[in-house]
Amino acid sequence: MNRQPPYSKENEYKNNSEPSANRALPLSGEPEGASGASFISHSLSLPLQSVSAVLTLLNEGCTIPFISRYRKERTRGLDEVQITDISELYDRLKELGKRKETILKTIREQEKLTPELEARIRACMDSTELEDIYLPYKPKRRTRAQIAREQGLEPLALAIMEEAQKPTAPPDLPEGGGDRLADTLRRCWGRFKVPLSSRVRIGTPPPSGRSGGVPLPLSGESERALALDIIAEIVSENQQARNTVRTAYQRGAVITSKVIKKMKDTEEAQKFADYFDFSEPLRRCNSHRLLAMRRGEAQGILRVSITIDSEECIARLTRQFVRGHGVCQTLVSQAVEDSFKRLINPSIENEFATLSKERADEEAIKVFTENLRQLLLSPPLGQKRVLALDPGFANGCKIACLDEQGNLLHHEIIYPHPPRNQVRQATEALQRMINTYKIEAIAIGNGTASRESETFISNILQNSANKFGSILKYVVSEDGASIYSASPVAREEFPDEDVTTRGAISIGRRLMDPLAELVKIDPKSIGVGQYQHDVDQSKLKHSLDQTVMSCVNQVGVNLNTASLHLLTYVSGLGPALARNIIDYRREHGPFTSRAQLKKVKRLGDTAFQQCAGFLRIPNAKNPLDNSAVHPESYHIVEHMAKDLKCTIKDLIGNKKLLAEIDIKRYLTPQPPLRRER
Repeated sequence: MNRQPPYSKENEYKNNSEPSANRALPLSGEPEGASGASFISHSLSLPLQSVSAVLTLLNEGCTIPFISRYRKERTRGLDEVQITDISELYDRLKELGKRKETILKTIREQEKLTPELEARIRACMDSTELEDIYLPYKPKRRTRAQIAREQGLEPLALAIMEEAQKPTAPPDLPEGGGDRLADTLRRCWGRFKVPLSSRVRIGTPPPSGRSGGVPLPLSGESERALALDIIAEIVSENQQARNTVRTAYQRGAVITSKVIKKMKDTEEAQKFADYFDFSEPLRRCNSHRLLAMRRGEAQGILRVSITIDSEECIARLTRQFVRGHGVCQTLVSQAVEDSFKRLINPSIENEFATLSKERADEEAIKVFTENLRQLLLSPPLGQKRVLALDPGFANGCKIACLDEQGNLLHHEIIYPHPPRNQVRQATEALQRMINTYKIEAIAIGNGTASRESETFISNILQNSANKFGSILKYVVSEDGASIYSASPVAREEFPDEDVTTRGAISIGRRLMDPLAELVKIDPKSIGVGQYQHDVDQSKLKHSLDQTVMSCVNQVGVNLNTASLHLLTYVSGLGPALARNIIDYRREHGPFTSRAQLKKVKRLGDTAFQQCAGFLRIPNAKNPLDNSAVHPESYHIVEHMAKDLKCTIKDLIGNKKLLAEIDIKRYLTPQPPLRRER
């Protein structure tokens, strides 16, 4: 078994340098820039050249959608998910780099920064390991160990630790064992010739009861207690010791939840009944159970803890710092136990509580983003006349009739359900609206009274099959519709309508074009998962915003009809440029070519490069302006059409002509930039 070498000041921080065997090792010896690319490549199992290319493009201001679609030759075909993983890990490494600089500055100000320590900090690629390295130098509030150091007892503590590393025969302790303890402490004190405390003169042990001229009521017992406080803190700051406890948590941590007795019979506690007396290995606890327990804890209903086999862990720690038997060995063993219970274990438990919550957040956010993606990419109904129904009981069902472009034609309220039960009047009103506004589809919100409203609509359609047989009904998610209806966007679109009418309009438009309508709503308000309010909200917002951007750019946007909110999510734009595009469109009329984008205020070459391929112009003079082909590659398509002796319009979508293209003739090492006209 590997044992820690004898304790001395020279090896104190050397022992602190051993990395965890359970975490990825840093790629030491490399410059930080190269280290970042290498580390990402190693962590994600992706080619280094591809990762380096992605980092270069990101630093040039390219967006993820642009890189994944238009720079495949540079990234060697990495998809959007892989590029996103690279970007997120790169952001974490940049944050780690900032933390390193802060730590280096702090240690440098303490005049304790050595070249070896600086090299270790710069080579470290793990935030937990970095904090362990920093721990001995981290400014602390006044601890028990600091009080003991102020009394000049650090030399004694280090001497006891050194003695505890020397194997000795088991002592024969008679009744006068207390005297033997005092004698041992005095021997350690007198033998230790390099005291660390500035208040103790080198080579001169302070007399009993004094430290640096300060009177102290010291005896063997008080010296022992104070020295053990110092030893406990040294053990708690030792990286190898902390990794031993981490390993125990990784292998055998158990998460337990108990109901708080006074809350057990309350109504709000019953939703957490499954967790009143619950425990399972932490590594097996899935995200929704962990988030449920943490929600119960936050509401003051549950008490949640993470535990390990403490006795086994203390034994492992003791073997690191103690060899053999004797008075000093006994003292260090006591200090190790105190260090574990008072310092290390609470710290590592909090660390694993945080790590498990982060893991649960990541898993939950992944589910939420996938739910949002499916919702945004739901097949649109298209340009059809829609009757939208926002169901309800006492307040009635709000109706909005929309034309093919989603413009409001008519709205009213019907009351087919209790308490009014005006079924006949509601049926007549609905039939009238269907006939008057030539309705082709009916959208029913999935909120309160949705099932009753669907049955009501089905009866009308079945009883009038000869007249309304071609009309289809759809149940549409209305999550976030109420938030939209009260938003500035809705007020701007429909300033003369109330919130209930705006909500019904939103339901109808969601059926016609889910993506265009849902981008107007904060993604967190759409309702993408049960525990979305329990996860890290900044990470959730970032992931959901990235998902919306991905979907918008995957589908493409009509430059002449897209709303401000839809344009905001287009690659390379954002709120300011989207507003400038809307203003230009309002002043100059519809765009007739992508090249016109360069006339938009503040839309420069870089923004044009990033956005142009995702913006479509139907009926443009150049058919490529309504395609996914980027303007920088128009000349290639033009050469293809010329070689085939046909027009670009004839080439687009013609499978026979496309099959005749010898793609190798048109390959280039890199896309020529800004060749668009």
